[in-house]
Amino acid sequence: MAIDFTLTPELEDIRDRVRAFVAEVVKPAEDLIEGHGDQEALTGKARIEKLIELRKLAFKQGLWLPHMPEDWGGMGLGHVELAMVQAEAAKSYYGPWVLNCQAPDEGNMHTLLHWGTDEQKEKYLRPLTEGTAWSCFAMTEPEVAGSDPTLIRTNGYQDGEEWVLNGHKWFISNAHRANFAILVARTEDDPDLPQAANTAFLIDLPAEGWNEVRQIETMHGGTGHSEIVIEDLRVHESQMLGGRGQGHLLGQYRLGPARLAHCMRWISQAETALDLMVGRSLERYSHGSILAEKQGVQWMIADSAMELYQCKLMVLHAASKIDAAHRGENVDFKSEVSMAKHFVANSLNRIIDRAIQTHGALGYSTDTPLAHMYQHARWARFADGADEIHQMRIAQRTIAAYKDHGTTRAATGDLPV
Repeated sequence: MAIDFTLTPELEDIRDRVRAFVAEVVKPAEDLIEGHGDQEALTGKARIEKLIELRKLAFKQGLWLPHMPEDWGGMGLGHVELAMVQAEAAKSYYGPWVLNCQAPDEGNMHTLLHWGTDEQKEKYLRPLTEGTAWSCFAMTEPEVAGSDPTLIRTNGYQDGEEWVLNGHKWFISNAHRANFAILVARTEDDPDLPQAANTAFLIDLPAEGWNEVRQIETMHGGTGHSEIVIEDLRVHESQMLGGRGQGHLLGQYRLGPARLAHCMRWISQAETALDLMVGRSLERYSHGSILAEKQGVQWMIADSAMELYQCKLMVLHAASKIDAAHRGENVDFKSEVSMAKHFVANSLNRIIDRAIQTHGALGYSTDTPLAHMYQHARWARFADGADEIHQMRIAQRTIAAYKDHGTTRAATGDLPV
């Protein structure tokens, strides 16, 4: 099958409209909201009203829910098509949120669409798609490795028609403002497979027994990643999402496309950093010439351009495999998503670092967005699976491919070259 990532005229029009909307509407509003320049940042009611105004404009212009089917009010885009929207939207900090395709809600929407009952979809998915609710995904715990969900200690036992849940979660993004959580807890004591021990539950928030300890302060400030202690939280059995013991399977279903969606947004940040690097190199004069004429700077630009090219191809190819799988084809995309997630996250860090170096002290200051971007970028190398876990899985799949077929071709994209 031919690999062709060109877009139809209709999709090119969507990309152009998203690009223009972000540049002409969202970015100026972001400057106003954050108080860039001499302006004071908006706070309280004024801030909320401005953000809601942006969402209403996105909805009015048909740029709402690019990742969701049309019968749920979305644009009905596949993952390849979604890549171009996410990459344009993420040129602004608020872009994905304005289009209602931000993490973690985006991944939770996919999960509810696939795993939810009709009643659960109406109660939880509908408000998310309408932009009237927030959600979180509560899986990570401080006591055990977040990259191994089989170690989860948060547990539940059945008491009549209810489940009683106890445990400890942290770095639960969006929990501080969420209207509900998808909570993963251990419900099976001795399953045949370690991956069959967990079950997912829908938790209405606030709830008795769900206790927010704090919003964890990170290297880029307090951003809504909460620590939660769960004490005798009771939830009706109808709140189970998916089947009993299917929490691990549900989590993996959610994380594959979610990892790639992060990569799509990271590509946008990397491209912004490269643009800033080249722009600076053309303006700054030192030691007899502009920086763009110096070989050391040219190498940084060249390395960044090559890496960004690789990032885009890896994301598009992985997205095309996800689309094929969703069409019912017998396609496995786990290796491609792992490789893309690892490579894009690391490239993002390297490209922003080179851009800061090119800017010198200016890049280290907050007068450009690079310092803020760099603080966020460091998170990319362990979110949704640490680098080392992805490397381990990639190696395991590569070895298995050779054992099964006598060649590693299947583990390197199974491409026609």
